[in-house]
Amino acid sequence: MKPDRKSLAAAILAAGIALAAGGLTPDAAPAARAETVSGTASVIDGDTIEIHGARIRLHAIDAIEKDQRCRRPDGSAWRCGRDAAFALADRIGRAPVTCDIRDIDRYGRLVGICFGNGEDLNAWMVRNGWALAYRRYGTDYVGEEAEASAARRGIWAAEFMAPWDWRRR
Repeated sequence: MKPDRKSLAAAILAAGIALAAGGLTPDAAPAARAETVSGTASVIDGDTIEIHGARIRLHAIDAIEKDQRCRRPDGSAWRCGRDAAFALADRIGRAPVTCDIRDIDRYGRLVGICFGNGEDLNAWMVRNGWALAYRRYGTDYVGEEAEASAARRGIWAAEFMAPWDWRRR
């Protein structure tokens, strides 16, 4: 089901009201999960995109933050967060993206599993070492994280702080 812009806006508004009132109501959460959003995506950072004005957080992954730096084995600083966003943007290109919406987060963003060229972009980000499996919200991508770590892809080739720890400090 592809919602029109009015339906999507109404769902986002309802979720925002529910969040402001102290959380999603049982009726609001299933409606949010039933949506699909498709179109040309703009990359906000390594785990957030925007399609038709709707911000979509990639489900069950946490990418290195845009301003975050990693340290290479030679000791040099590397703008790994910026590169994570660039990697996602390069992977998507101008191809249409389709996101199966599963939830709405506390910031009012849609949360979904997004596909570009038939590929799960969430999995691609983790498998290529640009994001971690965000176990707090799901274990969907734990295998991809283990694969990236073993192969020392992306951030796994450097010293880094988990994005959830970096945000807290």
